[in-house]
Amino acid sequence: MEEKSIESLAEELGRAALKHGARIATAESCTAGGISYAITSVPGSSGWFDRGFVTYTERSKIEMLGVPMGVIRSRGVVSEDVAAAMAQGALDRSDAAYTVAVTGIAGPDGAEPDKPVGTVCFGFAERTASGIVIESETCHFTGDRAAVRESTVRQALAGLLKRINETSL
Repeated sequence: MEEKSIESLAEELGRAALKHGARIATAESCTAGGISYAITSVPGSSGWFDRGFVTYTERSKIEMLGVPMGVIRSRGVVSEDVAAAMAQGALDRSDAAYTVAVTGIAGPDGAEPDKPVGTVCFGFAERTASGIVIESETCHFTGDRAAVRESTVRQALAGLLKRINETSL
């Protein structure tokens, strides 16, 4: 099966968000706003995109999103726990029903023994009638910095789309 383009994923996400009356926010580290850029490249995205947080440093994650310093210190900035806390923070600080957060190592530097270049952690949060649901996952992408960032944007958009479609069944 052919991989969908970032543009087609963003357009499909927009249609689903509008159909279900859902607003979206992003919290980005390794993509530095790339997910927000892809979303806002879609005409009419102001009808379903609320805001994006670019939190490249530990300090910005703490100040802008409320990520606990203890989580960063104990789990590492590139961890599912930090990604989940970023997604929760974006949800708490926006009017969004769905958020995605990414933190990772795009390279060429920054690798650690257990976290090679291409390691990206995702956090997804959503408001439901019964409360907030938070999920996280880790992916390992290949290629250079640009390829890792592109794969991350694609995965983030696909993850949001999946969750909107599943929740809204």
